[in-house]
Amino acid sequence: MKSKTIRRWSFVHTWSSLVCTLFLLLLAITGLPLVFHHEMESLLGDTPHYRELPTGSPHLDLAQLVAAALAHRPGEVVQYFGWDDDQPEGMFAITAATAGTDPNSSHTFSLDTRTGEVVETPAANGGFMMVMLRLHVDMYAGLPGKLLMAFMGLLFVAAIVSGVVLYAPFMGRLKFASVRHGKSPRVRWLDLHNLIGIVTLTWALVVGVTGVVNACADLLIDVWRSDTLAALVAPYRDALPLTQLAPASRLLAIAEAAAPGMKADFVAFPGTRFSSEHHYAVFMKGATHLTSHLLTPVLIDASTLAVTAVGERPWYMNALGLSQPLHYGDYGGRPMQILWAMLDVLTIVVLISGLYLWWVRRKVKA
Repeated sequence: MKSKTIRRWSFVHTWSSLVCTLFLLLLAITGLPLVFHHEMESLLGDTPHYRELPTGSPHLDLAQLVAAALAHRPGEVVQYFGWDDDQPEGMFAITAATAGTDPNSSHTFSLDTRTGEVVETPAANGGFMMVMLRLHVDMYAGLPGKLLMAFMGLLFVAAIVSGVVLYAPFMGRLKFASVRHGKSPRVRWLDLHNLIGIVTLTWALVVGVTGVVNACADLLIDVWRSDTLAALVAPYRDALPLTQLAPASRLLAIAEAAAPGMKADFVAFPGTRFSSEHHYAVFMKGATHLTSHLLTPVLIDASTLAVTAVGERPWYMNALGLSQPLHYGDYGGRPMQILWAMLDVLTIVVLISGLYLWWVRRKVKA
């Protein structure tokens, strides 16, 4: 490779890395506990615990659970109900002052689906894990913070690509995985930086690209709302505002009949971000580990309980659904979590060594 081209790629690699390094260190450090979020929540006592009842105890219907949620949070409305496959005896409820309240201002708690008893979940409303999540996602800056993180992710991808380009001629002079122990500390760290960087290459690209997609989630959801969802609810554009909701008792049975072979992941109540003013939206998921992250909305008229549409998933929502668990290593159980954590630690080493190499080189030039 010509020296002029090498200098250009070196410039791209150096400055794309330097600009995003501090943000990536924040993401890597906060990402470690998020990889083990189930285990961390259990360790911190944030996992809801439901009292033991005889096997086969009947479950309350959704209307009864709505009443239990509203009794716990009087003066509020239910925004969402959702389920966790790991705890079939419970569900989470999200309530707020209005249906359109921002999620960060809502209140989340758990309900025992057999008794309607409320179990508070501190991790969903604050605590260590929520702090880690907010720092990782938007640094408590909302959409601007997410877009900044998306930009840093793009710089990270540019640093990876330019690093690979620079690594090719470098390895033409050395054997793969060579670390020149007899040289200066700077040369040894350069060799380690290159070695760890190339070993973690594929993982870093996956995490970087999925991180950019996740950071753009709000924008993708807004596109889905203005495009797909708007088309599905177009017949209700001139409908009068609802004065009373039909009881939610049969929502799950209706949605399962409309989407055979699928089960409910969460319910969005009328007026929320994932529904319309006139619909319950039951988001159904597949039975396999992969399809469980691809959600299909079933729109149900909130006054008559008639199914008005079964939505198709646009490609960008599929990308978002697959990116979220892949970013945090949620696909392969404990072995994948451990692998993700190890690669995360190695990435921290790459970032810190890159800063060290830049600083030493700057001093040498001075």
